[in-house]
Amino acid sequence: MLTERLIAATLILVLALAACGEAGGQEELPWSDDFSDPTTGWQAESDSSAEVGYHDGVMRVLIKSPNRLAWASAGLNLSDLHLAVEATQVAGPDDNDYGVLVRMKDPGHFYLFSISGDGYYQVSRYGDDGRVALNGDWTPSEAIRQGTSTNVLEVICQGERMTFIVNGEQLAQVEDGSYSQGDIGLYAGSFFDPGVEIHFDNLRVEEPE
Repeated sequence: MLTERLIAATLILVLALAACGEAGGQEELPWSDDFSDPTTGWQAESDSSAEVGYHDGVMRVLIKSPNRLAWASAGLNLSDLHLAVEATQVAGPDDNDYGVLVRMKDPGHFYLFSISGDGYYQVSRYGDDGRVALNGDWTPSEAIRQGTSTNVLEVICQGERMTFIVNGEQLAQVEDGSYSQGDIGLYAGSFFDPGVEIHFDNLRVEEPE
């Protein structure tokens, strides 16, 4: 497990699926999407290694190659927020990587809240120094439903403090001032084995309390 998780730090971002520019004005909240309308503006692409896009009322991320990470982004600019989304593993190995991106300055600079089908989680930052863990190594949690299950992921950003919750249980809280605002994204990734398929649904973003 440790060796497999260390590979996550060197995942190649083969699909820069968000054309994120410099942040402008703050979007108005609340904002939500149940993905029933394929014209709501999510930016997603597909190639031989991954398929990302609207699919039967969800946002689907299907990884078809090993050591790949792919996402869809909403095209928003947000600072403080409380995001909640349902993430369902539909197929593929449990040794995977999926979750939420927040404060995406551009496709190479963002925060990442990750869980896995075998019950681990991690908070990290992508930037010029690559993927940096903000809460230590991948950590197991009984709050995460394993295998082909649905997990409710929440991220609360308030200034430099960010809180990360799964199924109503707080798993981590970190402080980092690298990125103050940006887009949001939904992602999945593979390690050794392809076939990871994650469906995201019922996304809601509100002002934090």
